[in-house]
Amino acid sequence: MKKITFKEAYSKYLKYVRIKQKLQSVITLEERFNDKIIPFFGNYNIEEITEETYMNFQYELLQKNYSFNYLKNLHYLCVAFFDYCINFLKLDKNVARQVGNFKDNGQKTKNDFYTLKEFKKFIKKVDRKIYKEFFQLMFFTGTRPGEAMALKFKNLSYKTISIESTIAEHGNREIGTPKTKSSIRTIGIDNKLYRSLIQLKKYYMKTYNNFNEEFFIFGGVKPLAPTTINRIKKAAAEKAKVKCIRIHDFRHSHATLLDSKNIKVKVISKRLGHSNVNTTLNTYIHDNSRQEKRVLHTLNRIHLN
Repeated sequence: MKKITFKEAYSKYLKYVRIKQKLQSVITLEERFNDKIIPFFGNYNIEEITEETYMNFQYELLQKNYSFNYLKNLHYLCVAFFDYCINFLKLDKNVARQVGNFKDNGQKTKNDFYTLKEFKKFIKKVDRKIYKEFFQLMFFTGTRPGEAMALKFKNLSYKTISIESTIAEHGNREIGTPKTKSSIRTIGIDNKLYRSLIQLKKYYMKTYNNFNEEFFIFGGVKPLAPTTINRIKKAAAEKAKVKCIRIHDFRHSHATLLDSKNIKVKVISKRLGHSNVNTTLNTYIHDNSRQEKRVLHTLNRIHLN
């Protein structure tokens, strides 16, 4: 085969995945290749990458103390890349597949969360209204951060929000559809949160002459920047003297909150837009409806102050 560098092969591969995969998946792939894979393999000719070379790559990553899931996903990206090279660039073998994946060391990534008491302390110290409502929505609906940032006023109805889009938290931040069908959903929201979002809408209407339903709920003309969200989150946590959790952990906090109130796990899973909802969940429609009312009743009761 004609000699081709890893970087050159990756450029061809990127054109291929842009045709085959969703935009959000491609953005994640590009970030991980550019950050972790290209710096190691970039200048190699692909046919010169041996099993020993790939093991050296794995060893280097192991020194960085990344989570097993993150390492596993990097390996899968490499396997798919070398498979492409075999199918389209006449590479002889897939060294990533031959070496195999990382071994799980048994360490689990810790999911942190706020209790209701901790969240109330935290939210009192968020002094900017738009950001306050962003954290309120995350905590009381369990949306993914990208889903919350992509919300527009057209997605807000009477006591519900419709999740139809997501936005990349890094890079060029393009808006795309959620990764799975189950992520496209309508979530009931409690009375206080609904009133707060309506007040936010009135604020935009007074501030912008060209206000319309395409305005982002959190940001207006353009969505909030994750860097600013994180800065405000950190400052509020320090003032409140509570731990500083990740933005994604507000979603985990919501799930933990509902679980502590004995809401069925299947109902929580559907509310969060997880894809592993079993057939029973789809069958008992009336039961699901009653459970969703129980969710809103619970949130209305605890989200009073």
